[in-house]
Amino acid sequence: MPNAETQAGEGVVHLSQAETDALLEAVSSQLAQDTFNPNDQQLLKQMVESLGDSRGMVRLSFAEALGDIGKPATPFLLDALANHPNPVVRRASAKTLTLIADPQAVPTLVNALLNDEDTVVKGSAIGALARTGEAAVPALLEIIASPNHPESTKGHATWALAFIGAGAKEHVYKAIASDSPEVRAAVVGTIAKIAQEEPEEGVFNILVDALGDPSEIVRCEAAAVLGNLTYEPAVPNLIELLHHPDWESRKAAALALMKIGDRTAIEPLQTALAEEKEATVQAVIKLAISQIERLLDEDFWE
Repeated sequence: MPNAETQAGEGVVHLSQAETDALLEAVSSQLAQDTFNPNDQQLLKQMVESLGDSRGMVRLSFAEALGDIGKPATPFLLDALANHPNPVVRRASAKTLTLIADPQAVPTLVNALLNDEDTVVKGSAIGALARTGEAAVPALLEIIASPNHPESTKGHATWALAFIGAGAKEHVYKAIASDSPEVRAAVVGTIAKIAQEEPEEGVFNILVDALGDPSEIVRCEAAAVLGNLTYEPAVPNLIELLHHPDWESRKAAALALMKIGDRTAIEPLQTALAEEKEATVQAVIKLAISQIERLLDEDFWE
């Protein structure tokens, strides 16, 4: 047991390395024998405090133990994430919440993402939100839509949304009608992940429809996604996009057609090339034509 003089308040103590090792051994033994008491608040607090140990493997072992304990540990991890002065403890708390994936953690994780001064804590918080799944989706969409957050934060939220994938579909199908172009673009990226997990026609239809979105970033994201998915039914819509007034959209369409590699796109690409005035788009169209022709030659000789 720790010495009385090491008492730190709130019943939590600063343990020596030997005491920390003894605590870890005792907890591990209890978990292995299924004798751990999840109602022992003092023990849970001490375990969370031990996430600040200077040894990485010890921190990992406590995180895994707390992950095994699960939701009974959530309140103590949330308190540490929100209030602990040691960023190492805050980082480890967020990473441990990733293992537990408790929906009640979402508000505190969002607060850490938006307000913690430590970039590692922010990154760990977004990882935990992604792992939490559907419960985190409304908060992630709100972050993306807000004009008050930096692009880096919105980028993290967009990544988390895509990571959740099919688990977010109930929300993202509604959000495709959002007034925010950034939300619609993020939704397109997420729907791409859903299309990989659950390749249903309705999912692809949403992506094809997004090629006609009034926002450039949404059109370009949709074109990129359809190209990456090599979705051949989108070829006519992508050919139409080759003539859009916005040159970024024309470029995105040419790149998508190149990735899909459909022979029917060669003639429309040649027509578009003859009309194209933007040098950057001309180069991409030429590349697309040559790439599709090369693929056809390879098919011929196989």
